[in-house]
Amino acid sequence: MPTYKVGYFVGSLSAKSINRILSKALIRVAPSNLEFHEIPIKDLPLYNHDFDAEYPPEGTALKEAIAASDAILFVTPEYNRSIPGGLKNAIDWASRPWGTNSFTHKPSAVIGASPGKIGTAVAQQSLRSVLSFCNSPQMNAPEAYIQFTPGLFGEDGEVSDPTTQQFLTDFMNDFENFIERVLTVLPPRR
Repeated sequence: MPTYKVGYFVGSLSAKSINRILSKALIRVAPSNLEFHEIPIKDLPLYNHDFDAEYPPEGTALKEAIAASDAILFVTPEYNRSIPGGLKNAIDWASRPWGTNSFTHKPSAVIGASPGKIGTAVAQQSLRSVLSFCNSPQMNAPEAYIQFTPGLFGEDGEVSDPTTQQFLTDFMNDFENFIERVLTVLPPRR
């Protein structure tokens, strides 16, 4: 069984984000052949075209982290019915300068947690639109909107509800299968 390196983005910049806890839960239940590394986004300056001629170290590090990944997992909240600004900024950095889009042919999946029943649905729809433009093959099903309730996850990502744990396990198994299928027919551009 091949090992796949999965880079993951947490859309919230908060150290105590429920989506950061969700990312820990996903790693706990993931197949053993998936290796995870968080791709940090909090120190990126705001992207603008003036940086294209000479990328700053933060932008270069971001692109290198994505290049070192076989697939990308987005774990994100919803802000104002869309993608959090920090995450959108990171995607803008990764997709520039023109012709060096880091997401091209990179399999991706999207999941999010919110206190509301489908609180990340609109953010995920918006993110999927952006990823389509970035030519990232997406795992479109199952869709995963996790309703966060107090005690659902421990700080270490342990899941207290068996139904939620099984759903997350199935989601990660499906993601591993999706990565394998995509990389079999569409090798990543390096």
